[in-house]
Amino acid sequence: MTKIGYIIGSIGTTSLNRTLAEALVKLLPEGVEAVEIPIKNLPFFSTDLEADFPQVARDFKAQIEAMDGVIIVTPEYNRSIPGVLKNAIEWASRPYGDFSFGGTPVAVIGASPGGIATAAAQQHLKAVLSHVNAIVMGQPEGFIQVTPGLIDENHDVTNEGTREFLVSYLDAFLGLVGRVQKAHA
Repeated sequence: MTKIGYIIGSIGTTSLNRTLAEALVKLLPEGVEAVEIPIKNLPFFSTDLEADFPQVARDFKAQIEAMDGVIIVTPEYNRSIPGVLKNAIEWASRPYGDFSFGGTPVAVIGASPGGIATAAAQQHLKAVLSHVNAIVMGQPEGFIQVTPGLIDENHDVTNEGTREFLVSYLDAFLGLVGRVQKAHA
């Protein structure tokens, strides 16, 4: 069983990106388990806290490290990633050099009502993830423009073209995960 974690870069309960993440989970093939890795309860990162590393941060790091791959579903705030998501990555990279994302396949995708979706945020996020030694999927990129009814109340994607794209996106990511697993076997 392949275990995929997903992180939602927004802590809002009605976030478009939470909706997209839940739709993605429904599109995963059999044999893949999806586990949300929450970021809401992480304290603001401070080096003052490293001496007595908070349990919630240790648990967060352990969840990432237990996954075969991680999908980050992020909104775009002011042409970059949300502060809560950057904070989570800070915790995952501490103590310095102990990169929980290190060697882990990571896919980045995001949803927005705007036409360019989350393109700027994703580029920033990919740069940060590369620094913490994640194996970041380059293609395909997932900039999802959410229009009314695109994802219904059951988290089903109603547009066939978008659904097919998301399935192919997940297939590409699972292919990357498989190649990394094979290389480490």
